[in-house]
Parts: sequence; C-alpha cells; structure tokens
Amino acid sequence: MNRAFYTILLAQFMSALADNALLFAAIGLLVFFAAPDWHSPLLQTVFVIAYIVLAPLVGAFADALPKGRVMLIANTVKFVGCIAMLGGLHPLLSYIIVGIGAAMYSPAKYGILTELLPPEKLVVANSWMEGATVAAIVLGAIIGGALINPLLAESTLQSLGMDGQLIAPKFAIVVTTGLYLGAAVINLFIPRLPIDHKPANNSPLFLLHDFGHSFMLLWRDPLGQVSLAVTTLFWGVGATLRLLIIEWAALNLKYSLGEATQLTAATAVGIALGSILAGKYVRLEHAIRTLPAGIVLGLIPISLIWVESLTLALFLLILLGVLAAFFVVPMNALLQHRGHLLMGAGHSIAQQNFNENISILLLTGAYALMIRADWHIHTIVWVFGLFISSVMTAIWLRHRNDVVH
Repeated sequence: MNRAFYTILLAQFMSALADNALLFAAIGLLVFFAAPDWHSPLLQTVFVIAYIVLAPLVGAFADALPKGRVMLIANTVKFVGCIAMLGGLHPLLSYIIVGIGAAMYSPAKYGILTELLPPEKLVVANSWMEGATVAAIVLGAIIGGALINPLLAESTLQSLGMDGQLIAPKFAIVVTTGLYLGAAVINLFIPRLPIDHKPANNSPLFLLHDFGHSFMLLWRDPLGQVSLAVTTLFWGVGATLRLLIIEWAALNLKYSLGEATQLTAATAVGIALGSILAGKYVRLEHAIRTLPAGIVLGLIPISLIWVESLTLALFLLILLGVLAAFFVVPMNALLQHRGHLLMGAGHSIAQQNFNENISILLLTGAYALMIRADWHIHTIVWVFGLFISSVMTAIWLRHRNDVVH
C-alpha cells in the first residue's frame, strides 16, 4: 500500500469517528431538552434517508470531481451540520445536514480506491478500510458516551476557564466539530487523481435517468448482481441484528440496555478480525468462494437462543463478526471493481448505498412490525436466522460458477 492510501484511511477513520461520536452528542442534546423519546431513533432514520434520496446525485458528483476534493467538500458539509447544532438548530434538522455530507462522502471514499490501486489490492484495501471503520464506530461510541457525561464536561471546561459556558452535549459537539475539522485537513493531502467517468450532462433529469440506467446495469451484470445482493442483505440484516441482540441479551442474560449495547462491541471485534483474514487470504478472483460463510452466519443468531452464558455469547458474537467480514469485504471489493469498469466507481458506490439503506429501512421495519405483533424474541431470531441462510444459499447456488474478471 502506498502513502496516499494511508492518508485516505486516516481521513476515513477521523470522519467516521466524528460521525459516531456526534450521534451520542445529538442524543444527549435531545435528552437534555426533554425531546420526545421517539426523536432519538429518528436520528438514524433521517441519516439513512439522506443516502437514499441523494443517491442519484452523489454518485455523479463523486465521479465529476477529483474524489479527494469531494471528500473535503463532504466533510465541510458535516462541519456545517455541527455548527448548526451548536447554534440552536433542532438536532434532527442538523443531523439531516450531517447525513447529506455522509451521503456525499461515501461514494468518494470507496471510489477513490479503484482509481488509486490495482484490482488485486482492492480486497486488502477494503479490509483495512473496514477495520478502520469498525474501530471508529467502537471508539466513537466510547468517546461520544464519555463526552456527554456532565462531570467530565464540567471538569474539562473548568480547567479551560470556561465553567458554566457550555452544557455537556454541546461540549461533546464542539469536540466532534474539531474531529471533522481534522478530517478535512487530512483531505487536503489526498492526491488529485484524474477524473473518471464524468457525467455527460448535469441536469437533474439526465442524472435520474443515468441513475436508473446504472441501477439496471449493475443488477443485470452477474458479478455486479452477486456483490450488490450480498452487501445489500448484509447491511439490512446487520442493522436488525443489533436490535435483536439487545432484546435477546435482556431476556437470556438479564442485561440492562447499557450492558446489552456493550455486547455489540464483540461483533465489532469479530468484524475487525474477519477483515484481516479476508485481506490476507482472499484474492479478488476468488471472492465468490467466500459466500458459504454467509450461509453459516445465519445459524449463529439461532444458536444464541439456547445461550445463557456470557463467555459463550461473546464467542458466538465474535464468530458472527468474523464470518460477516470474511465474505462482505471481498464482495465490497468486487462491487467496486465491477462498478469502476461498468459505470464509474462513484456511481456504483451510490447504487450500493441506495440499495443497502433501503434494505435497512425494510428489515428494521419488519422487525418493528414483529415486535408490535407481540412475537417472542426467540421466534424473531429464528425468522431472521433462517432468512439469512436461505437467501445466502440462493445467491451462492445462482452464482457459484461465475468467474471474476
């Protein structure tokens, strides 16, 4: 890997760290001002919707400019969202601005890898990127949770001679704003690469038509289809499993919400390990061979039904993360490779974000309906586990003989 790649990796880590710390700061702000309880989960919803609504635009935008510059612009938008939150704009509205920046950022951060690196290095690059993102998610949650602690905020502000000038959530937002600023500075050192697959026309109607064409092109291409299907399934299921684990831990382990939330760190550790294994042992041309790991993955949540030991639960959750990363990292690399050849990397990553976030809304919505219908949590676990294994089996049977080229 060259120096430019590590610059991109550091920029992504800083930006993802700020994203995850800001979520907790925004929740803290809502709680401080006694906002309705349903506002907190709505933060994630408005963030996801930005990816879906802006998908036809952000892919073309990422391919129309040097991607390092796009990352800088996107971080600036996130920075503006933080400033707006500090200035008194409602956290939900401010978080929409941050979501717009994140939606702009994603096609550029992954798309630049195909322009910077040869195809044979994409799996390794994605393993590094996935590992850095997971580390940022875990550390961001820890930092965000710590910063909204009134005692920490008060003692820090006191030492700076600013006692009583900021409430704890706004102190957390100030720190997060600094992280976005740091990411933007790092973006300045990303090399300017030649523009690839620049859109022929910038009119909204053309971009919508182009997005529809890219959508069909990727789903009709066998390799594009398998990589897009797997990554779409993974993110929808992943978001739902996080909710399932919290409910399962409350029933089987008698954990509180705070304790159950910490269990998700075990899965994050597994994802980091799986990313390392995929980067070391899986070549791009053998990416489809990793799909059976997804079939086995569906059985892990089902096995948790009978687990009442923390040690065994941690082992299974780490294994869940390892299996997930082992097949998703190569599928991400394959999707970037095919997207770069077919339509431009920015376009293909925007398609990936569009499909993945629709999957998140649909599957978390299905989970909410099951909860509302009073299904037992073990029944829901059975349904989702069998759903994962069945869909992954169908994808593997359809594409097991496809050749990566």
